Amino acid sequence: MWRQLQLVAQAVQGVREGRSLSAQLEQVEPALRPGVQALSFHALRWLGTAEVLRRALARRAPPPAVDALLCTALALAQPEPDALYEPFTLVNQTVEAARRQPALRVQSAFINACLRRFLRERAALMATALQDPVARWNHPRWWVERLKRDHPGHWQAILAAAQQPAPMDLRVNLQRTSVEAFSADLARHGLQADVLGGAAVRLHKPLPVQAIPGFAEGHASVQSAAAQRAAPLLLDGWQGAAPAVLDACAAPGGKTAHLLELCADARVTALEIDAVRSARIRDNLQRLGLQADVRVADAADLPGWWRGERYDAILLDAPCSASGIVSRHPDVRWLRRESDIAQLAAQQDRLLQALWPLLQPGGRLLYCTCSVFVQEGRDRVEAFLAHHSDARLLPSPGHLLPGAPEGAGALGDNGARDDGFYYALLHKRPA
Repeated sequence: MWRQLQLVAQAVQGVREGRSLSAQLEQVEPALRPGVQALSFHALRWLGTAEVLRRALARRAPPPAVDALLCTALALAQPEPDALYEPFTLVNQTVEAARRQPALRVQSAFINACLRRFLRERAALMATALQDPVARWNHPRWWVERLKRDHPGHWQAILAAAQQPAPMDLRVNLQRTSVEAFSADLARHGLQADVLGGAAVRLHKPLPVQAIPGFAEGHASVQSAAAQRAAPLLLDGWQGAAPAVLDACAAPGGKTAHLLELCADARVTALEIDAVRSARIRDNLQRLGLQADVRVADAADLPGWWRGERYDAILLDAPCSASGIVSRHPDVRWLRRESDIAQLAAQQDRLLQALWPLLQPGGRLLYCTCSVFVQEGRDRVEAFLAHHSDARLLPSPGHLLPGAPEGAGALGDNGARDDGFYYALLHKRPA
């Protein structure tokens, strides 16, 4: 356990320094990775509480590595009485983790004293800490305040939902099997799942993809139910010849594949600015038996990739804060800065402006973000519509709010409320 605590503390410190958790976990040896990932997720979900407690226990901040280990232990002690470990075991193993690192050994007595004081005075320390919104909600203060402004009726539900582990949703490849047949195959292997509608199936318990029946054969992909809304929204009711479709920010390829699964003869161009992530699109399509024209390019840099095509449909899954998927990526809340939102909004505007001329008259553009912040959703679309008389907003979900009650947002069903998304379907008026 002490070794896992060392690695989790290093991950927490890395997130504080601006490194994503996913990238750090890739460096952990495979045998330890599952346990370190699970503990890191828990630690990051409760890091706000831990940081406020640490300030109460030690007014002067200790060195970063010591602080990360101490906060890791305080986070893993949450919530009482459902903490992952017996309190004294956690303290002993945290102290052992410090003793076994030369740089931290001299601080092991300090860590021991802080944690034992926490155990003695837990009730009083927690009561005081929870008066701080960072400790209460385990998100940065600016994040909480923004949600209060954006969603005054649902901000608490959104924050509470972010603390819950996300479910594992699958998208059945309807080119190779049916939802009924796939569900029956899961049952034959003793796996329980719920059918959510469309091609979405939710497993009762997450499991490695290698253990999913038919996964290697391309019968299913991992994709949240909320993300599975994109392709049907864009292609619903399409009539006519094979549509030319642009997936403008495509990695890792889930939505690209879904477009092709819904419309096998679609001519899909998939763009991705990062070459490594672009390779993942190709790998995913190959496993599913699908083909697309995959290009490494910045979608807004038309001279770098555009060959004069016009598209019947464009999917713009724009870069965003990822504020709607923090239950799946708990490091995001600590990596983001408030100033990022305006910068991302400018990038989203840039992409909308660049891609709109590529859409055929009568075509559709679906703008989406995995964000619950209004500045990245409704504000962007309203600003775009104000300057484009040839665009009109078709019925579309708007903001999907995780944890919100049924009917919150424009649409909110059980298949979509676990992640926060924004969807706006735009129609280009014929000339």
